Amino acid sequence: MIQLKGIAAASGISIGPVYKIGSEEFVVVRQAIKWEDIPAQIQLFEEALIKTRREIIELQKRISSDMGQEEAQIFDAHLLVLEDRMLIEEVISRLKKEQLNVAYVFSEVLKKYIGVFLKIEDEYLKERTADINDVGRRILRNLLGKERKGLEDIKEKAIIVAHDLSPSDTAAMHTKNVAAFVTDIGGKTSHTAIMAKSLEIPAVVGLETITAKVNPGDILIVDGIMGIVIIDPDEETLRIYHQKLEKLKGIAERFLSVKDLPAVTTDGRVVMISANIEFPDEVSSVKLHGSEGIGLYRTEFFYMNRKDSPSEEEHYQAYKYVAQAMEPHSVVIRTLDIGGDKFLSQFKIPYEMQPFLGWRAIRFCLARPDIFKLQLRAILRASVHGNLKLMYPMISGIDELRQANHLLDEAKKELKKKGLAFNDQIRVGVMIEVPSAAMTADILAKETDFFSIGTNDLIQYSLAVDRANEKVAYLYEPAHPAILRLVKNIIDAAHSAKIKVAMCGEMAGDPSLALILLGLGLDEFSMPPQIIPELKYIIRAVGFKAAQEFANEAMKLSTGVQVEEFAQNKLAEILK
Repeated sequence: MIQLKGIAAASGISIGPVYKIGSEEFVVVRQAIKWEDIPAQIQLFEEALIKTRREIIELQKRISSDMGQEEAQIFDAHLLVLEDRMLIEEVISRLKKEQLNVAYVFSEVLKKYIGVFLKIEDEYLKERTADINDVGRRILRNLLGKERKGLEDIKEKAIIVAHDLSPSDTAAMHTKNVAAFVTDIGGKTSHTAIMAKSLEIPAVVGLETITAKVNPGDILIVDGIMGIVIIDPDEETLRIYHQKLEKLKGIAERFLSVKDLPAVTTDGRVVMISANIEFPDEVSSVKLHGSEGIGLYRTEFFYMNRKDSPSEEEHYQAYKYVAQAMEPHSVVIRTLDIGGDKFLSQFKIPYEMQPFLGWRAIRFCLARPDIFKLQLRAILRASVHGNLKLMYPMISGIDELRQANHLLDEAKKELKKKGLAFNDQIRVGVMIEVPSAAMTADILAKETDFFSIGTNDLIQYSLAVDRANEKVAYLYEPAHPAILRLVKNIIDAAHSAKIKVAMCGEMAGDPSLALILLGLGLDEFSMPPQIIPELKYIIRAVGFKAAQEFANEAMKLSTGVQVEEFAQNKLAEILK
């Protein structure tokens, strides 16, 4: 029996045999061609591009139908590679200049592109190399007339083991026979991790040597909760994990039984449980899982994978749809948050050495009032169709809040001049995700209607940990005493000013930390929809006074590990 520790990418436990995927290698022969053969080679290249495009669109349609629009959008990046004029023109130019077969020329150009991306220091962009490699290999396969078996061909329930998985491979995991997956490389921000969470199958990545240690048919235990993989477990370990699986099934049924009930503690404190979304069509999932509103509507996805910018009317129609669909529940729209790990080519944002600390979010919006006010006008117009609120991301101090509100006032005046209706009393909030904002929350609270704590950035800024970097992933600790103290400071400052506090980062959807956050006085938890039933169950199982005492005990601990152990033990008691 061998136990390996990796990065927990998608929660859950699975036991099953290995289905090993090796890296697909192409032998591309270098052949000289005659000048008169060039038109035929160009035609072959064009046909391969067309066939590849058809394959990706077909795959995208299937994923959209089976998993949803958000997951299908991942393949927009593949389609953009197929339309990259620089790549296409370089292949044709080298074909004419070197007079070599097009498969060889394309393989050389592909290597060059991948090499450029691998030299970029930003971990998130490095992970996007998988997109270029994936679509490039599809084109090569079509140029060479080869076929490849996919995950759809798995006949029995199995655990996928691979060095890495392309987005196309992961998209095929909707087949009922994929029980889990593990990889040598990868992080929590990879497409494979995103897909696994959507499919609700366990996943552990960053295991380094898993492919070298297993053979097809070996039995694995994948623990996506703890980030552990056990190879060839003994009888006792199997017995323990089968018990855990049965317990998880029973617990899941209990969670679902309370999904449509209010999140109220045994002694009467009511908190709000809401959902995070990217796209309007996620509203159905939000309702299905018992959400009481949308606590974070990310809007930068309107701008991604397109060459132009969305119009005011596009924004308005999307916000109107969500507002009407969720009425009477509230919908918090976060204004454009680009930069960091989200790059939009149409705005020509320059490459930065430290993009998370650079020209992003509210900083970009204040520098580009034309883009910012277009979105503000659309939100204001949609506000008459439901209970809309707006929220500014990455506010670092009161000056930025005042500048943003000044532009909001200008947007209101512009709408009044046109005679367009809007809610003049729309509630405006601040996303607290920068340490300076957390430490001056008392000042910000005087000039805003609510707070929402964005823990993903707050943690990485406070602990100096790049959350996209596998090498320092172990330092990313939501339960770190410094983070708990910052959260307490934010909540206390807000409540002193008589405003409410939500949390919309991943920490809000961490069941083991729910009791601590409840005890600290958090008013609203916002998370991926599928986690909502579990959070409701936990909150309904305890008293607020008991949660306060529990939070006070947690605040006395010295390390994040101690806090996590303390919290997990308490959670285990509740879920008995």
